Amino acid sequence: MLVYYCINNYICSTKPKSEEYMSNFMKVSKNRRKHPPFVTGSVAFSFALGLMAVAPSPVLANVDANTSMSVQQQKQSINGVVKDVNGEPVIGASVLANGTPVGVTDVDGRFSISVAPGTELKISYVGFATQSLTVRSGVTSYNITLKDENSALSEVVVVGYGTQKKANLSGSVAQLDGKTLENRPISNVSSGLQGLLPGITVTGADGAPGLDNGSILVRGVGTLNSASPYILIDGVEAGTLNSLDPEDIASISVLKDASSAAIYGSKASNGVILVTTKRGQNGAPKVSYSGYFGIQNATALMDRMNSADAAYYYNKALERSGKAPRFSEEAIQKFRDGSDPYNYPNTDWYGLAFKTAWQNRHSVNITGGNEFVKYLASAGYLKQSSILPNAGREQFNGRANIDMVLSKRITAHLNLAYIQNNYRDASSAYAGGSSDQIIRQLNIIAPWIVYKYEDGTYGTVSDGNPMAWLESGMTVNRNNRNFTGMIGLDYQILKDLKLTLQGAYVDASQRYSYFQKFIQYNPNKASDPNKLEIAHYDWHRTTFDAFLNYDKSFAKHNIKAMLGWHTERYKYLPDWMYRKSFPNNDLTDMNAGDASTQQNAGNTRELAMVSYFGRLNYDYAGRYLFEANFRSDASSRFADGHRWGFFPSFSAAWRVSEEPFMEGSKSWLNNLKLRASWGQLGNQDALNDYYPWMNTYNLNAKYPFGGQLTPGYYQGSYHLETISWERSTTWGVGLDFTLFGGLTGSLDYYNRKTTGIIMDVSAPAEFALGAYKDNIGALRNQGVELSLAYAKQLNKDWTINVGANFSYNKNKILYLGEGTEYVVDKDNRNRRTAIGQQYKSYYMYKATGKFFNSQQEADDYTAKYGNPFGRKFMAGDLIYEDANGDGKLDSNDRIYTKHTDIPAITYGFNLGATWKNIDLSMIWQGVGAVSHIYNREVLGEFSGDASHPSTLWKDSWTDDNHNAKLPRVFETGNSPSDMTRAMSTFWLWNTAYLRLKTLQIGYTLPKSTLKAIGLEKVRIYYAGENLLTFDALPFNIDPEVTSERGSSYPLLRSHSIGINITF
Repeated sequence: MLVYYCINNYICSTKPKSEEYMSNFMKVSKNRRKHPPFVTGSVAFSFALGLMAVAPSPVLANVDANTSMSVQQQKQSINGVVKDVNGEPVIGASVLANGTPVGVTDVDGRFSISVAPGTELKISYVGFATQSLTVRSGVTSYNITLKDENSALSEVVVVGYGTQKKANLSGSVAQLDGKTLENRPISNVSSGLQGLLPGITVTGADGAPGLDNGSILVRGVGTLNSASPYILIDGVEAGTLNSLDPEDIASISVLKDASSAAIYGSKASNGVILVTTKRGQNGAPKVSYSGYFGIQNATALMDRMNSADAAYYYNKALERSGKAPRFSEEAIQKFRDGSDPYNYPNTDWYGLAFKTAWQNRHSVNITGGNEFVKYLASAGYLKQSSILPNAGREQFNGRANIDMVLSKRITAHLNLAYIQNNYRDASSAYAGGSSDQIIRQLNIIAPWIVYKYEDGTYGTVSDGNPMAWLESGMTVNRNNRNFTGMIGLDYQILKDLKLTLQGAYVDASQRYSYFQKFIQYNPNKASDPNKLEIAHYDWHRTTFDAFLNYDKSFAKHNIKAMLGWHTERYKYLPDWMYRKSFPNNDLTDMNAGDASTQQNAGNTRELAMVSYFGRLNYDYAGRYLFEANFRSDASSRFADGHRWGFFPSFSAAWRVSEEPFMEGSKSWLNNLKLRASWGQLGNQDALNDYYPWMNTYNLNAKYPFGGQLTPGYYQGSYHLETISWERSTTWGVGLDFTLFGGLTGSLDYYNRKTTGIIMDVSAPAEFALGAYKDNIGALRNQGVELSLAYAKQLNKDWTINVGANFSYNKNKILYLGEGTEYVVDKDNRNRRTAIGQQYKSYYMYKATGKFFNSQQEADDYTAKYGNPFGRKFMAGDLIYEDANGDGKLDSNDRIYTKHTDIPAITYGFNLGATWKNIDLSMIWQGVGAVSHIYNREVLGEFSGDASHPSTLWKDSWTDDNHNAKLPRVFETGNSPSDMTRAMSTFWLWNTAYLRLKTLQIGYTLPKSTLKAIGLEKVRIYYAGENLLTFDALPFNIDPEVTSERGSSYPLLRSHSIGINITF
């Protein structure tokens, strides 16, 4: 294969060079600082049908054929060497002449070019401050030293439609380096963000493979509807972070305030998350591999009683209700000694169902390029089994990012990404079918129910047997595919003016299938008939952006301006079909089901949007900073006359440290910046409804005419055409600082008010069309954020970095409509959204935390306050407080609790250290000011075969134990202490916690070993996730579990061994 060799001024030749010449040219001293090696030729990569071909590509000679000889004669050949402050050559540094790329440094840090005297040269490399010099007539040799930049100030932060230096930001933006997520045994990106960024709350949903997407809030709740942030990957709307391989991420930026997010207008009211993926860099082709193998187990499972203890306490509960005991002393003894395991079993349901799960991930990428073409291609594979049988996840992903210099003025960008996720969730012969019902049954089925009899048939309760479901092999299957393609073009119209065009297409689909098998548990018990459910979902999104960037500096004035246009179309096509009563469990084609039971549905929904946006940045001497943004959106979600929304923002900053009067503090105060911002944002995604302003009609109506039924239609809903955007107005202040060259920090306060929140409006029953939607509600959200970071190289062997962040957020309901004081939560009648309270506050009786220690005490209390609960107060029952002080106990004594299930406090700590070839990193993450209810299915109850009490009930009140943790045992429903009779603060648990989220220990092979095996880098590591948790709960459950029923898939702890190899 011919390779084009370039020398001097990029004039290229195909003349072969000797192998010895090339070997010497590419040789790099082992003591030199590792910069990307100089590329002697360009390599073009073409990607087709998943195959990669390497082809030679000539490098254009940097000679203008139209240049006159007189101009050529004015040029002179010069050479230079670029080194860092330690005297090491800087390899791959860019050399620009009057703003035009003319070369890069070689392996010795040298460059040689031909330029005219008076030419301004700029030499730059990532991590160093750019150096400038002017070529002098007759001077042909130059020595340039690049100095390290202050990383905190020179860090480039990704913002909407561009980047800015952190030092020049006037809004509130948090950025995370993608390296923080590398090598962690996480199956999704969202959960990996916990504890890393101030103002970001991530709550783990559950640990089911493929369904473990964490819920993300940016600066708390700002609406009563969808509060998810707007997520873009390389500028393309993604909807989720979990369509990414963590190894592909270069950085994640979170736009938290209105000033930084207003450029996205109506989609940005809940914050914006911008993900930038890795791209190619100058250098020879480099191949990297990362992979790990690991195991996973549940972080916590409730400790539950064995059969003997459960039977004993159940008898006690029955006796308290005046009933005869169910189990004899002889039966309890047989439970205890295991002498008759089929008739008196002691079934460990958790032990039967939950197993150790395995997972492995492999990622490989190739990157390289030169001044004209840069490329990155990556591929990844993830396989994750489940702690339940038959379930798991398999993921395939690929990505190609290419940047091409087409001419001096035109640069093109191509991004292609594909991901496929195949999920299997264990299924039950029960409504809903998914694993949550299996886990619920594992929680509640009594230990005295036999798993299997001697003949192989199953023991059952009314719902069946969860192990029978698992052993049948039933699964819910989801096959997701997502393709994203983006092509962009940058055209440098003038020196200070650039046009960017970019178009993107997203094609996503999901196939859902669930075959519920018929199960004959035993001769007397069988499941419902088998059934099949299949659904197809397709999503298509097309977007186009065009924007102009103007960048001009003169004297000490710096001006940047942007003006753009955006349009998008979105199409959603769901189809669903169903049949039941199949001949057997082997015939699973839809046509094999009973045709008389068939059901189907399908429709098409479309959205369109057009936008204009702009931004103006001005700074004077890098000291006084100002930014203004605007976006004007029109959405098809709303009716004519209500479609357009205008969303402006303004921010300003003052870098006090740059003032002349601060010159004396430069030695210790490297940066001090004060910020302030104000802006308005919209929320068009508050509704799932694509046409919230249009009345709907039922087309399946039948009317009697002429003695027969005639097809017709009738109005099925009522909508207001005036419905429009929710609008959030936010203001905030903050400061950024850098002390002693290493300690950086930020402090922010924000205040956000959302008005026009879309809510249901009740209508009289005679209206017959039910409630309708309108812009009614109002909510205020405010908080503070603090972040600190410190990094230092102590000596040649030791390097440390530490960081911490803290956030506090609280919301308050301001208005719910005329005459409406509260709205009861649809999912939990013990929560209300009420004026003056937090969103979804708990509303319940206030328990004193004490119990009646005698029947006389209980009777005296009843005589004084009454009893509204329908069951007599007895010794050992909870004592409730007369909260309103009116001398009686009734529903008016319920209170709003201080905390909700959304943490008001989030925080995190990270620590990293390296010693020679050993590295250590850990992340601690926690939440505070948060509470949860866990209902009777979690704690266990005494109600027959479908109840399995937790061991906590062993510490219940008795005549001999007045300082117990729980009230007396009682049969379900037969005590005022029962949460089904009176939900009280006694059953509201403090779920604050501190968790060792991740721990990683690595060892990098020494250079001498790498040289012997011909590799550039090899690192072997151990990584663990969710290793330790500290909380105040008196029972064994993960405090992050959000399901009140405890039916969610357990969160997982993992241990992994991995390796990173660079070839």
